Amino acid sequence: LVNVGGDLAKLVPGRVSTEVDARLAYDTHGIIRRVHDLLRLYDEIGVPPERLLFKIPSTWQGIEASRLLESEGIQTHLTFVYSFAQAAAAAQAGASVIQIFVGRVRDWARTHSGDPEIEAAIQRGEDPGLALVTKAYNYIHKYGHKSKLMAAAVRNKQDIFSLLGVDYIIAPLKLLQSLKESITSPDEKYSYDRRLSPQSAARYDFTAEELTKWDQLSLASAMGPASVELLAAGLDGYVNQAKRVEELLDKIWPPPNV
Repeated sequence: LVNVGGDLAKLVPGRVSTEVDARLAYDTHGIIRRVHDLLRLYDEIGVPPERLLFKIPSTWQGIEASRLLESEGIQTHLTFVYSFAQAAAAAQAGASVIQIFVGRVRDWARTHSGDPEIEAAIQRGEDPGLALVTKAYNYIHKYGHKSKLMAAAVRNKQDIFSLLGVDYIIAPLKLLQSLKESITSPDEKYSYDRRLSPQSAARYDFTAEELTKWDQLSLASAMGPASVELLAAGLDGYVNQAKRVEELLDKIWPPPNV
């Protein structure tokens, strides 16, 4: 893992994000120990801490680990954010990057019901994934949090146009290439006008409940079924991937007989 990260650091000018084992998602101190171990390994191959992000699931324990690591000057990347409560708690923790999966929220909304946050967005005529990114961006920038917001799982050009101005977007290469073919006038719905900005964030209104100081209890109470289910599914997927990689490596480099 670290060797791959080291090779990437030679190829890209920015930061390299390294995933922390998802099996530690509910173990704050386990996450911190693993990050410290990874930092030592990166140091051995000459990659400095400022070139690194450590990708941590946005459980409460992961958010707490992010807060403690950031207090040490270690940059964290909180992922599996599917609710405003998670995004706000992550921003309050000082996470360097907060990642929201736009398409996964939308997919859940198409086949499920009963999530108040998603249903409120739909009643306003908004796409729930895009609405979540917009709200999180406005919160981060209105209240001066240092976090940068990353929109992932964007599925089409309209998603990108709707999120212009967000700090980071992860999009498939084919989708990015298709943007070259997009010629739109400024008054069209999907044009190259910036949609998210510190100025628009300043005009966004939040409720007193949304401005709470988030803790474990309030976060658990605020997370609806969408974020609970999607977080669990994401963790299961990462854990299964880790197990498959370990099984493959055991076949390539079996442990010595003792």
